[in-house]
Amino acid sequence: MPKWTQPVTEALQADGLRLEDLDTSGTPGFSGDKKSGQQLLAERATVLSGLQERLYANGRSGDHRSVLLVLQGMDTAGKGGIVRHVIGSVDPQGVDHAAFGVPTPEEQQHHYLWRIRNALPRAGQLGVFDRSHYEDVLVVRVHNLVPPSEWEPRYDEINAFERELVEQGTTLVKVAMFVSLDEQKRRLRERLERPDKYWKFNPSDIDERAYWPAYHEAYQAMLDRTSTDCAPWYVLPTDKKWFARLAVTELLIDALQKLKLEWPPADFDVAEQLRRLEKA
Repeated sequence: MPKWTQPVTEALQADGLRLEDLDTSGTPGFSGDKKSGQQLLAERATVLSGLQERLYANGRSGDHRSVLLVLQGMDTAGKGGIVRHVIGSVDPQGVDHAAFGVPTPEEQQHHYLWRIRNALPRAGQLGVFDRSHYEDVLVVRVHNLVPPSEWEPRYDEINAFERELVEQGTTLVKVAMFVSLDEQKRRLRERLERPDKYWKFNPSDIDERAYWPAYHEAYQAMLDRTSTDCAPWYVLPTDKKWFARLAVTELLIDALQKLKLEWPPADFDVAEQLRRLEKA
């Protein structure tokens, strides 16, 4: 029977990790193959769905807590697949999803965290960020969109921002997703060979491959400077999509279980309502 040989939070922890040592085709902490991993994913998706429903129910009953999944990675790393196959297994009314692309003209008129604050999950919600505020220390840095004197202080600003979120009741699950150059090329080729995938392709994705070393440097700095006790980073190899989906499922289960949520009690007299129902 396949199993996790160590807690997923330990297997994927970013502390001390050097990206040049990361095996993007690996399955750290998991002993099974694709078939067994997919079987386990189906089982654990049911667990995740139950925990998310409990979070949503508590939010409806006045609990202010929420969970925010931050997915950050290069194109084709599998962010969309996580949203579809992991978040897709829970009740959509309890999900707040936001995807962050190039800032709009309105967003450019504000501080870079303005659009992030506007998309934060509401009480009781499982929030999902497809890309995030980390674009402003990744793309911005790699392409010199602003001078270093402007993006350099953002690491500390982001740490302070995330600490504020945690203090207000949001549990952060930050997942940095890494795919190999070869696997990315294969996935891009698939998008060009299948008409049903054309919509996912952007010619700039090929251009960005030339910046791979610069992106790795920027991602390493992101991990080193913004993985904190209250909001740690988890580093996820994503050449194997099934493993990435299983790992994120486990990370969310871990985060939700740590909230120790109980079903909210009735705010009415159950026996009285049963009597009324019998007479109705």
